[in-house]
Amino acid sequence: MALDFTMMNAMHDALRRELERLARVAARAGDEPRRVLAAGAGWSLFKRFLPVHHTAEDEALWPPMRAALAARPDDLLLLDAMEAEHAAIDPLLGAVDAALADRDHGAERLAGLIDELATGLRGHLRHEEADGLALVDAVLTAEQWAGFGAAHRHRIGHDTTYLPWVLDGRADEAAASILDGMPDEIRAAYRDDWRPAFDRLDLYAQERSLTTE
Repeated sequence: MALDFTMMNAMHDALRRELERLARVAARAGDEPRRVLAAGAGWSLFKRFLPVHHTAEDEALWPPMRAALAARPDDLLLLDAMEAEHAAIDPLLGAVDAALADRDHGAERLAGLIDELATGLRGHLRHEEADGLALVDAVLTAEQWAGFGAAHRHRIGHDTTYLPWVLDGRADEAAASILDGMPDEIRAAYRDDWRPAFDRLDLYAQERSLTTE
C-alpha cells in the first residue's frame, strides 16, 4: 500500500481491545457491570474516541473519496455502506449510557447492548479493512490522506489520554514502532507525562474491587 495506515490500524486494534474488555465486564451477574462501567474511565474513553474516529471519517475521508469516485457508482455504494454502518453503531453509545444511568432496569439491557455494539463495530471494522482501506489507498492522494489525519488530530485536540489509550496493551516493541515515527517532543511527553497519567486512571479496576466485596 502507498498510504501509511499505521495509526488507522492501531485505532482499530484499540477499539477491538476495548470491546473485549467491555464484554468481560458485561458478562458478570447482576448490577455489577452497570456499576463498573459507570464508575471507571474505560467506557468514558471508548465513547469519546469512537465518535471522534467515525466523525473524522465522515467529514474528512469519505467526501474526497466521493469526489474521486463520482463516475464509479459501485464504489460509491461501498462508501454508502461505511456511512450507514457508522449511523447504526454510534447511537448505541447513547443507549449504553442510558442503561448505565438506569438503576432500576439498566442492568437488564446492558449485556444485550454491549453485544449489539460489539457485533456491529467488529463487522464494520472487518468491512472497512477488507474493502474500504484498499479503495482509500487506490484513490486518495498522500495529501488527502494527510488531511484526514489532520482532521482526526484536530478532533482529539489536547486530549493527552488518546495516544496512551491507543497504545494500551500493545507489546513494548509494537508501541515503540509507532512512537518512533512521531516527533521527539511527542515521544518525550508520552514517556514522561501522558503514559504515567494514563496508568493512574481507573479504567475497569472497579471490577476487581466490586468482586471482592
